[in-house]
Amino acid sequence: MTGAAKLLLIAFSMIFTENYVLVQFLGICPFLGVSKKFDSCIGMSGAVIFVMTLASAVTWLIYTYVMVPLGLTYLSTIIFILVIAALVQFVEIVLKKFIRPLYDALGVYLPLITTNCAVLAVTLQNVGENYNFLESVVDGLTAGIGFGLALVLFCGVRKALEMAKPPKSFEGLPITLIAAALTSMTFMGFAGIADRLFG
Repeated sequence: MTGAAKLLLIAFSMIFTENYVLVQFLGICPFLGVSKKFDSCIGMSGAVIFVMTLASAVTWLIYTYVMVPLGLTYLSTIIFILVIAALVQFVEIVLKKFIRPLYDALGVYLPLITTNCAVLAVTLQNVGENYNFLESVVDGLTAGIGFGLALVLFCGVRKALEMAKPPKSFEGLPITLIAAALTSMTFMGFAGIADRLFG
């Protein structure tokens, strides 16, 4: 497989067939918490894309040029979490200073990016799959785009749910989880497309 084809496969996989939220069920907490309002979805999507992309680049460089030569690869999880936490703090400071309404809208969910297992998962996947620097950055970027796509789609689903009248026992979180499960099922159809395009 050529370099360009591999990059396209990574991008397609992370957005559709291996979407962290709708296929691998990672990052569910911010997914459910922020998907009520479109503005919050867009803001959180942008923050996650930024953090995932930058975290992928920074952790790959640290892993390749510091951890591997020093034999510290067993500390990957701890070091990657520290890098992610620092990046989230940076995003939080920038939003608070320059985009205060978005900072207020995201509220507690912005610091939750630090504990978002999808962000950690993408950094660990990059080193686990032995991706080079460009592949790692593409993986992080498109994983973030996939996360954002899931958020925006589910925001639309939740808007439709507001007009629905489910049975009393399904109101609130139960109908939200059922809707999330049905949304995730739609992404399973992309697996066959990936096999045809890149198989």
